[in-house]
Amino acid sequence: MSEGLAKTLELEKVEGGESDHAQESVEYQGWKSMPFVIGNETFEKLGTLGTMANQLVYLTTVFHMDSVTAATMMNIVFGTTNMTPVLGAFISDTFLGRYTTIAFASVASLLGMVLLTLTAAIPKLHPSPCKENHQECHGPTSSQLSVLIFAFFLLTIGAGGIRPCNLPFGADQFNPKTESGRRGIASFFNWYYCTFTVAVMISATLIIYVQSNISWTLGLAIPATLMFFSCITFFVGTRLYVRVQPEGSPFTSLAQVIVAAIKKRQVNLLELPDKELFDPPHHSNLVTKLPHIDPFKFFDKAAVITSKDEIKSSGDATDPWRLCTVQQVEVVKCFFRLIPVWSSCIMYYIPLTMNGTYVVYQALQTDRRLGKSSFKIPAGSFVVFNMLTMTIWIPIYDRLIVPQMRKITGHEGGITILQRIGVGIVISILATTVSASIEKHRRDIALHKPTPMSSLWLVPQLMLFGLSEAFSIIGQNEFYYQQFPENMRSVASAVLLLGFAISSYASSALMTIVHKVTGRNGSRNWLAKDLNEGRLDLFYMMIAGVAALNFVYFIICAKWYRSRGTANGAKPNVFSQRKE
Repeated sequence: MSEGLAKTLELEKVEGGESDHAQESVEYQGWKSMPFVIGNETFEKLGTLGTMANQLVYLTTVFHMDSVTAATMMNIVFGTTNMTPVLGAFISDTFLGRYTTIAFASVASLLGMVLLTLTAAIPKLHPSPCKENHQECHGPTSSQLSVLIFAFFLLTIGAGGIRPCNLPFGADQFNPKTESGRRGIASFFNWYYCTFTVAVMISATLIIYVQSNISWTLGLAIPATLMFFSCITFFVGTRLYVRVQPEGSPFTSLAQVIVAAIKKRQVNLLELPDKELFDPPHHSNLVTKLPHIDPFKFFDKAAVITSKDEIKSSGDATDPWRLCTVQQVEVVKCFFRLIPVWSSCIMYYIPLTMNGTYVVYQALQTDRRLGKSSFKIPAGSFVVFNMLTMTIWIPIYDRLIVPQMRKITGHEGGITILQRIGVGIVISILATTVSASIEKHRRDIALHKPTPMSSLWLVPQLMLFGLSEAFSIIGQNEFYYQQFPENMRSVASAVLLLGFAISSYASSALMTIVHKVTGRNGSRNWLAKDLNEGRLDLFYMMIAGVAALNFVYFIICAKWYRSRGTANGAKPNVFSQRKE
């Protein structure tokens, strides 16, 4: 097949669509498949978020666990669900492919939700209700606890498969080689996050209300039903999907390059021309051929052909743990180039995590009534203002601002991806500073006036954090998707979640340190249980200061970073405005 014809057909390997001797061109359905992809995602998020959002209350009120035991169990569950996507991404990119992984994980989530609903609906699967005096409250039996844990296990399996795959699977439906396809991918990331925020708002309001005020059985059955619709929606669109087949473990290839480079660490690259590197013809239809670049030249040693290396008649290396292709080496370089930017984004999550935690405590010490009515906004529902901002902003940004910016900058996304992430980081610093100012105002009123501050004063900081996420989180999703090699795109989504997990642990460690240091020798504890006795505003300012330093680090990483290129010509720095 000629090079020109290969470019015209835009070939790509798909599950069940290519034999060893023939290839089929892919027909990208683009937005035609989006109702099924986004519909599946929306119902799935409504189901999982609606199930897990109020579990702490469920464990303490229905299963009669003490607060420490319940919190510990949920911390383990949430921590595991943020770690399993790494395993799910590996299985997807190595063995099953994204479609099969999502299908399997969706069924696992559905079964987990059904089982969790049964723990509320069937009396024998949960402890008997407490007596009115609360003196006869029995905790769960071993069998009841086993059923509950197995339900959480199924939900964790589902999250491990769905979270790293659903976003790149949706982006797979667009042709990345055409301008309309690239714009479709960028727009999809925006709408994906928009539906996510809608799901969070509904879960944080309607579903929590049903669970807390009407019936736990009904409140858990609704998310389970929504998850059932998610599965149906996903499978109905099967005939439209582009299903990219994995080409083996990318982690094995990474390990081979590192091991081979270490084995040949004595090789002097300055004495070798490029022609001495092992660079056989590139036959993959999934992974783009990458150009040979200079950074991280140590790994080039893995591709150096020495007298000890042998090559088969097929053109493959006899020992892949000693001799690797230039393509393998460049994939490893691509991976290592991403690490600095990724590490700079971990610190970005900490202000978001702190705000999500302490805004609840702030709300509990404010007047949460709406006007003169007796209705009080639940403290856990204030996240709605964050999500509402994103829901309103994302369509405006995608449909109105980006087209106008595109005319000015000539960039498909209006601004580059790293610029978008940077804008989000700056807004998060501003939001944390505003949080400190509002908390100082709340504390002054609480100490010097008879009535507490209105909880609506918390809305500005929540709106700023929502705006920050609309820029930075969506930008990171798109950045990792574009910059990771094609056979590691599920890993790209898992990397984002891994960053959240690390930031959660870092946030916990930071709170523990501040709590111990500031409360030493009888001094005022910044993070006292009663916020009026603490100085949460100073804690917020400290977080803002650290975030500002991290922004400087991000700028350095972004300026240094060079976008993943192709063998036809490397792309420019994605932080600049230069056209490709």
